[in-house]
Amino acid sequence: MAQDATTRTRTETDSLGSLEIPADAYWGIHTARAMENFPISKRPISVYKDLVIALAMVKQASARANREIGVLNAERADLIDRAAQRIIDGEFHDQFVVGVVQGGAGTSTNMNANEVITNVALEMAGREKGDYAFLSPIDHTNRSQSTNDVYPTAVKIGLSLDLRSLLDELDLLRRSFLDKAAQFHDILKVGRTQLQDAVPMTLGQEFHGFATTLGEDHKRLTENAYLMFEINMGATAIGTGITTHPGYSPAVLRHLRAITGLDLELATDLVESTSDTGSFMSFSASLKRNAIKLSKICNDLRLLSSGPQAGLGEINLPPRQAGSSIMPGKVNPVIPEVVNQVAFAVAGADTTVTMAVEGGQLQLNAFEPIIAHSIFQSITWMRRGMHTLRVNCVDGITANTERLGAMVGASVGVVTALTPFIGYAASAALAKTALLTGRNIADLVVEADLMTREQVAKQLSPARLSGLEAITTAIPIAQPAENVVAPSDSGARPRA
Repeated sequence: MAQDATTRTRTETDSLGSLEIPADAYWGIHTARAMENFPISKRPISVYKDLVIALAMVKQASARANREIGVLNAERADLIDRAAQRIIDGEFHDQFVVGVVQGGAGTSTNMNANEVITNVALEMAGREKGDYAFLSPIDHTNRSQSTNDVYPTAVKIGLSLDLRSLLDELDLLRRSFLDKAAQFHDILKVGRTQLQDAVPMTLGQEFHGFATTLGEDHKRLTENAYLMFEINMGATAIGTGITTHPGYSPAVLRHLRAITGLDLELATDLVESTSDTGSFMSFSASLKRNAIKLSKICNDLRLLSSGPQAGLGEINLPPRQAGSSIMPGKVNPVIPEVVNQVAFAVAGADTTVTMAVEGGQLQLNAFEPIIAHSIFQSITWMRRGMHTLRVNCVDGITANTERLGAMVGASVGVVTALTPFIGYAASAALAKTALLTGRNIADLVVEADLMTREQVAKQLSPARLSGLEAITTAIPIAQPAENVVAPSDSGARPRA
């Protein structure tokens, strides 16, 4: 009885022996061994589609360069080129099956790409998968290359592609905070330092600060993107360029720049570039900076929305789900909480990258797979975290205007706005009196004949309190010695 497509196999052989490979698989024996050896993460490299695309771009550029310099005939080069393009266009990604965490400095990933591209090309040529006498994964698809230049180059290109979507999402989140800043422009609130009442500001100013922070991170990430543009193609094993034609490096660089649209450049010292992974550490650090600052913003959102009755309760986060299996009506700030956890993971991934960079030895860092996985995961989780924060939280935030107004009205912090006119000593005495008696600061200032009602009203206007309107003129500082009395514990207050 003939075998069906799910059970038929083909035999492939490497230096260790032979294996049976599923007949319909585009990967081959090297990939099969890697799947057996590295059942670690249970996550195939295909989870990072931009890495798969970048691998195909490197193979496509190499095929074009090899054809150009005459080390690969036109028929084979064209087949590899067209097969790689199909992967760039999104086909066959499910065939990239090796685990993202692997030994061998990325060799298994490189061979997975070589085998898939080769077998796609063989199929396009009307030949059977595994017909490596006609087109070989190593002799042809991997011509002029080594894992040690292909893998880091593909990782850098993949990260550059992935970063674009992160930057797009980051800018959308920044704009969401800016929209809220405009919406909350005139809503006064009490500012806080060290969790203690400080001076008034507007809720719009607070949200504008969040937007500015994210805008700064957008700039830093954009700047650090250039760390990924230095590549070592042509270095082969350790940077000496063994097995390559002298014209290969400039040719493959030119083709890669055209294919990727990135301003790539060839490292001036290929030996150093092959062994050093410091650029990944710097790039990871910029992601951590963004994650930590985003987490701080989420901390603020949770504090500002705390309560709703016994907390600050200044803003309302959109209710997303029931918050308790035992307390009816409880709703938790689950969206900021999940973004906090993303930040913790990114910080941990950055530590992993740092240790992996340090662990490199002599002419190669064997730990680039965990570096790649850590950074790709950070970008992926941050992008998703920013999206859910924007769509499921920030866009729906509302202000508790009555509560905010009541807190500003009862705050002694407003007296700070009057210190240029009545002096610090009088302001301190009045603040203490207001705290002890619960009296309104404006009333106390007027009763003490330090300012008129009109003057107080002008200086305590929302625009002046929040700094939106600058103080352009000043009235002379009053002398409080005779008409301001420091309160005692009995509750005495300034008298007129």
